[in-house]
Amino acid sequence: MVLESDTRVGGVIRSSLDDGFILESGPNGFLDRDGAVARLAEQLGIGGLLRAASTAADRRAVFVRGKLRFLPANPPQLLASNILPWWAKLRLLLEPLSRRGALGVDESLGHFGRRHFGRHVTETLLDAVQTGIFAGDSERLSVRAAFPRLHHMERSHRSLLLAAKAMRRSSRGAPVRLASFEGGLETLPQALKTALGDAVRVGARVRALEAVNGGWRVRWDGGTEQFDRVVLALPPRISAELLRPLDASIATALEAIHSVPISVVHLGWRPALSPEPEGFGVLVPARERRRILGVIFASSAYPFRAPGGGTLLTTLVGGAHGAAWAALPDNELVALVREEQRAILGVERPPDLVRIVRWPQAIPQYEVGHQGRLDAIAAALRRQHGLVLAGNALRGPGIADCVRESLALAEAIVPTAAAPGAPSSAA
Repeated sequence: MVLESDTRVGGVIRSSLDDGFILESGPNGFLDRDGAVARLAEQLGIGGLLRAASTAADRRAVFVRGKLRFLPANPPQLLASNILPWWAKLRLLLEPLSRRGALGVDESLGHFGRRHFGRHVTETLLDAVQTGIFAGDSERLSVRAAFPRLHHMERSHRSLLLAAKAMRRSSRGAPVRLASFEGGLETLPQALKTALGDAVRVGARVRALEAVNGGWRVRWDGGTEQFDRVVLALPPRISAELLRPLDASIATALEAIHSVPISVVHLGWRPALSPEPEGFGVLVPARERRRILGVIFASSAYPFRAPGGGTLLTTLVGGAHGAAWAALPDNELVALVREEQRAILGVERPPDLVRIVRWPQAIPQYEVGHQGRLDAIAAALRRQHGLVLAGNALRGPGIADCVRESLALAEAIVPTAAAPGAPSSAA
């Protein structure tokens, strides 16, 4: 049984068709490195609806030193681009001489980046990367928890540039491209709901969890039932409320995982802007002191999301440094976004479509100490047989991360029935 407090499944994955535009309220795509999402989509019968982002989406921009600048396709080409000043390029050339961080020390992304790349690259390019994923603070995010690939690259090769070179040499085939579904990302959770049928109950907010006779009694709005196993895939603060009567140490660890707010502002134009922004979008590092996190060129990256001859731009406001901007009233928020788009992209024309979605608790932050908190939670859960925690606040914020973890968890609970819809005495 799946208990969902909302009236719809999918959490922050929400897609809507509005005046011909497909609007994504939460994530805008996923990077399916190991094919987990594609395999699940095939099982659910929606594999044919998978849509890779356009080749134009390979073109990404950052707003640095007061200008929009496109990133080169190959990292070594940074040295020939105008993104970095000459002295930052010289510092980048020294990266192969970087030392490894101390073993066992949980290090911030900012500290990690300065050791490898120097201050300028860290505060511009590396901060832009984390902004696109966590909208966080580079001085607080844990490199080990938030960017495990970077952590592993350093442990295995010492130098990140040497590690990247080795990875390019050993990689085969075309690079993995961002993807979505034809009708929007919500196609995936809706297909899961269909596959699970009556096992899914919406509008069923869980109110209490109690250990009873080797199992778990769950009380929700509209019912009470006992299960052998319970998986909590909730925001940390809500899981903490349910678990505090059982184990205060788990609740305390979960409450230390906070989230940042994001306001999503969709602006659409019919006919299309001229010139139309091309590429995936632009990210704005915190040091630029702008009032937005970035703009996704949605109709360029995913042409099927805009009606023929239309332009759709999705602007993100808020994050670790911009909570006050995200909380502005609608009219002030739209005015802010239009001013920023005018300054960064040169967009002057008033939009034909304006939609706003607000997430007060949008993206969980994997800050320094995150892995220690997870280890403490795992140790405490060994005393709570049949209770498991999952979700994007723990081991990966993206759609592909959650799918991968969920499939592994389903296989562990019911080894002989990993397909969606398999029966199990679990909630």
